[in-house]
Amino acid sequence: MVRSLRNAITVGAAAALALSWFVPAAPAGATTATATITGGSLAFVSAPPNVTFNATLNGLNQTVTASQALDVSDATGSGAGWDITATSTTFSTGGGTPILLSTTSTTITSTPTVACDSGSTCVTATNGVSYPYTLPAAGTAPTATKMFNAAANTGEGDQTVSVTWSLAVPATAQPGTYTATWTISLASGP
Repeated sequence: MVRSLRNAITVGAAAALALSWFVPAAPAGATTATATITGGSLAFVSAPPNVTFNATLNGLNQTVTASQALDVSDATGSGAGWDITATSTTFSTGGGTPILLSTTSTTITSTPTVACDSGSTCVTATNGVSYPYTLPAAGTAPTATKMFNAAANTGEGDQTVSVTWSLAVPATAQPGTYTATWTISLASGP
């Protein structure tokens, strides 16, 4: 009888073990995860920096250049694209009898470069502006014009647009410090 009981226990244990392999585990409880992502803003990361040209008169017409880095942050998530516009007052020495440079003296001759900022994953801007670009200028700054843009679905994230400005200095220019007020703006939409 002991032997039969031992066999029955062994068979019962083997059957329980076999069943545990064939019985599916109870399903885990269903749950939901939520992520709320809110669009940010479109802005310059920092104000556009000042631009300084330097020229030494040599009896010839000259073109001098200066660089400007425009750091754009498009955190809107809209894919609307954006544009940078610019306008200027005329380069002038100021004072009672100011000396002026031409209202067409400032240009961008070649397409600016664009690169993602360090630490940013971006979609670099696809620019549709044609070059050379002439910065509009007058005694009172005229209507701004588009100097660079990001087509729809480009320009997202933080990136820097590197512009090389050219200033035409005629051979007949008079020495002095000439200043102009530039207004550079960023707006949504290409």
